[in-house]
Amino acid sequence: MSHFLYLVRHGEQENAEHGIDEGPLSERGRAQAHAIGKKLARVPFTRQLTSPLERAVDTAGIIDSYTQGPAFEASNLLFDCVPSSGESAPAHYDSFFSGVDPVAIEAGQAQMNDAITALFTRARDDEHTLLVTHNFVIGYFVRELLGLPEWNWLTLSTGHTALTVLRLRTKRPDELKLFGDLSHLEPEDRTGINWYADV
Repeated sequence: MSHFLYLVRHGEQENAEHGIDEGPLSERGRAQAHAIGKKLARVPFTRQLTSPLERAVDTAGIIDSYTQGPAFEASNLLFDCVPSSGESAPAHYDSFFSGVDPVAIEAGQAQMNDAITALFTRARDDEHTLLVTHNFVIGYFVRELLGLPEWNWLTLSTGHTALTVLRLRTKRPDELKLFGDLSHLEPEDRTGINWYADV
């Protein structure tokens, strides 16, 4: 049987364009969260987890008003982080990694290792887990599923409230069922893609 992981990036954060690291959703971010909540309303979720950061918690709270299954739980495994070092990455990314504290990278690596162990589980019966998290975390999960080089999460960016679906299987190869889907949003409401200039 299969364990489906539904990865949703949080909605647009208020004043993020001014360099504010943390905060609530913008008005457009709330509308984005309502749209993805409606899209997921019929999925029989067996578990719902969210990053504890405010923009993710706000997104999860709105989604929770539409979805089936248990209430969201906050999980530090989904915290925003830089999930790996730039070792073996193309030189193009040197400027990005040069601005990241090595201690933060080490913490991010440890977090992602724990997250893969805890969440990439196979199930005897079908399970559906919803994770509301962050761009880099989603990219790293997809990289892990596809067996790409560790730095390749840098190439896997998704927009605000984009939906990515991974299928973890017991007896057959795992599958990337959907990546970065924004079909629930009108083109003018699609934000958050290529946010980091160096990435």
